Amino acid sequence: MQRVLLTGAGGFVGRALAAALPAPPDVLAMAPHDWEERLARAPLEGATVFHLAARVHDARERDAAAFRRDNAGKTRRLAEEAARRGARRLVFMSTIKVHGEESPGRPFTAGDAPDPRDAYARSKLEAEQALREVAAATRLQVVTVRSPLVLGAGARSNVASLIALADSPWPLPFAAIANRRSFVHVGDLARLLLACGDAPQAAGATFIAAHRVAMSTPSLVRALRSALGRPARLFECPARVLEAAASAAGQGERMRRLTRSLEADAAATEATLGWTATIDLAAAASEMARARRGARP
Repeated sequence: MQRVLLTGAGGFVGRALAAALPAPPDVLAMAPHDWEERLARAPLEGATVFHLAARVHDARERDAAAFRRDNAGKTRRLAEEAARRGARRLVFMSTIKVHGEESPGRPFTAGDAPDPRDAYARSKLEAEQALREVAAATRLQVVTVRSPLVLGAGARSNVASLIALADSPWPLPFAAIANRRSFVHVGDLARLLLACGDAPQAAGATFIAAHRVAMSTPSLVRALRSALGRPARLFECPARVLEAAASAAGQGERMRRLTRSLEADAAATEATLGWTATIDLAAAASEMARARRGARP
């Protein structure tokens, strides 16, 4: 990779990827109103483009048009310009949620049919389709990475909320939950993105990023509380009761992420690229706990 252009450089994954690159990348900001003018000035010739910028998933965000504009429309425009000006490859950060919100009793693979259930996941799938169309019509190489929950110091949104919950003194009703959720540490994900940008055999492929060992909600909470120096303090409550109570309070989607399974299989990624996620749940929990403690005044 002689030249690297990175979008989403200020995000959680973007910062990890920028730190893993051998030299500082060129950065393209996709959020400002003048992003098209910035794109016109971006050094795309011969570049490997890592496209991580996105309107992120948020249960409060229901503006489907905004997701389509920012995640699908901008991705297509970036790819078209990259192809026109001779970029080498575009690596796109997608989500396991393009397959659905709940795995069907087994881990999802990249070959499973898509079934996106919200505006965020639908916009990511539409972006993937746009990239395939641009790649088919041009010489631009495209690689897609579908990621599950990303752990690590500085994780935001749902992970940050769960860390705050684990750091409370209150007993939590998750002991009876036997779900399986895949995850990947941000450092392992950055290594995979680099491999996707560099490896010849990655061109045109879609890869899943996931640690081999899935976690349950109780295992994650116990790991976080242990790392935070707190007792586990979990008690049993049936998942259906938790889901019903949360739905009545308008928090059903958030609770289902704690009670249901969303598992992904990265075996094909490992076989093709020789990549394996090495940072386990205990190490990730310790890192996130240290970061939380360090952030306190």
